[in-house]
Amino acid sequence: MRFSDKSWGMWAAALMIVGGSVLSSCNKTPGYGRRTANKPGKKSATTGAEFSFDEQDTTQFFVAKNAEQIPGPNLKFIQGGRAVLGSQEEDVMALRDNLERTVTVANFYMDETEITNNDFREFLFDMKKHVSADSLLKLEPSEDVWGGALSFNDMYQSYYFRFPGFNFYPVAGVSWKQANVYAKWRTEYVENLIREERGIDSSFTKPQLIERGVAMADYRLPSEAEWEYAAKAMIGTQYLDENQEYGRIYPWDGRGVRNPYNVKRKGKQGDFLANFKRGRGDYGGISGNQRNDGEILPTNVYDMAPNDFGLYHMAGNMNEWVYDVYRPLTYQDADDLNPLRKDGYGDEMENYEVSVITDEMRVYKGGSWRDVTYWLAPGTRRFMHQDSATNDIGFRCAMISIGEPGK
Repeated sequence: MRFSDKSWGMWAAALMIVGGSVLSSCNKTPGYGRRTANKPGKKSATTGAEFSFDEQDTTQFFVAKNAEQIPGPNLKFIQGGRAVLGSQEEDVMALRDNLERTVTVANFYMDETEITNNDFREFLFDMKKHVSADSLLKLEPSEDVWGGALSFNDMYQSYYFRFPGFNFYPVAGVSWKQANVYAKWRTEYVENLIREERGIDSSFTKPQLIERGVAMADYRLPSEAEWEYAAKAMIGTQYLDENQEYGRIYPWDGRGVRNPYNVKRKGKQGDFLANFKRGRGDYGGISGNQRNDGEILPTNVYDMAPNDFGLYHMAGNMNEWVYDVYRPLTYQDADDLNPLRKDGYGDEMENYEVSVITDEMRVYKGGSWRDVTYWLAPGTRRFMHQDSATNDIGFRCAMISIGEPGK
């Protein structure tokens, strides 16, 4: 049977119509297409049941459309990645407790500044409603850290923490334990503010709040690896083959502590980039316009230039507590993905003949207003008992980055 050209055209048109209808019906099949956290669809891909998008309704299966993490105020996003951590300069102290190794650190958030006196007083003001006077007294920073038998810094015992002129100076005299209580309080306080702003029932459980994107990831002290990674801020320094162009001794370019640029960072070329002790007895230089780092004591948390992650004073001003228990061999024991030493696992304190190595010893990093430049390098590390406090150790908080929006 032969078909004319006209007949063939009619058959072809009919086939196209039938094929189009088949494809159209496929497109309408529930679950067809890519679903993401921001575009979950209206029905379940596996059962066909309709989703509820009313976050106040607990009687239906709720699916949130807003999957973007709420990081909270004062936090900077730190994009994770591969990094070489460890002491990349001469180990003049011969500690050999932070040798170079390659690790990967996941995305996280970190406070752009150290926690200030004003921040900590806000914490104490709110805690007054929840704890006894004796418990509140235990949370206050130790003002005795400013005293000394052979120095006259006594006025700071009364004024440094409370006088308004020091409001945005870093809090001092806070132990590792007190810093952790602050981080826990901050988590709950900010969560409650977000819940109230969105009008969500206060009876909701933590899992229900998480499902609605209200329960934030916990504020906490950063791990040592996170802190060191964020301090070095080695971003934009690699070629397409992933080889990095250079390393960093400090949280800035160059091999010194002065600004090597005349345009990149705020301030003039040659200005000091950290608040530190220049030498024996030299905390701030001579008077007049030639003072070196401009401050004898700690300084405002926004002074000096931030590093390439936008973080202020990741060297100098105040040492900072990190979460890790101190062990000299952590660099070779810890995992190479998000390394952290929570306790003495794998390097028990019974292995040491000296009692100073215990699970109560916590790492602090960064150098301070009373340290020389050696301690400004992110790869250096020291430790102190978690109940101890000094006038040169403060802290800042961190938070994990939960997934990515739209995936």
